[in-house]
Amino acid sequence: MQGKLIIISAPSGSGKTSIIKEVLKHFGNIEFSRSATTRQPRKDEKHGEDYYFMTLQAFKRSIEQDEFLEYEQVYQKQYYGTLKSELTRIWKKGNHVIFDVDVNGGLNIKKKYPDQSLGLFIMPPSLEELKRRLEIRARDDDRSINQRLNKAKTELVYAHNFDKVIVNDNLEEAVSEAIMGIDQFLKKG
Repeated sequence: MQGKLIIISAPSGSGKTSIIKEVLKHFGNIEFSRSATTRQPRKDEKHGEDYYFMTLQAFKRSIEQDEFLEYEQVYQKQYYGTLKSELTRIWKKGNHVIFDVDVNGGLNIKKKYPDQSLGLFIMPPSLEELKRRLEIRARDDDRSINQRLNKAKTELVYAHNFDKVIVNDNLEEAVSEAIMGIDQFLKKG
């Protein structure tokens, strides 16, 4: 059985991960699709729980073997993608899938499953606030933050291609809006 797909996309630092965590607490029949990546794990991340960490060679081999639903070279030598096996794994349990993907990945999934998917774009209140959030979380150096901000400017242009845009200037309200939109989507035939 194929379930439905909930796509959450946003510029890095917009709060999509926080929103997804709350959505997962609310719905018992939605499961998170772990992405594959070639980047190194951060100190608190585990293979198979947070991401599927792959070497660049293994990732490229999976591309050649058509094992990805979508993938993207996000930064130089850094790939992210969704393995088709993740959908199979989640759908076999009778659950719906929720994705935390970059904007291009989200739009690619939406193209492949137009009637089965809901695309939510999480919008930061401003680029200044986005920069502040990236600095506060202290995961990236100044160069990486500037890369993320430049990428965000490009991604914001595509917000209108999603089914719903949620401005995250208040996390509680953004979570509530996401839950309401997902609930309506899942109730539709």
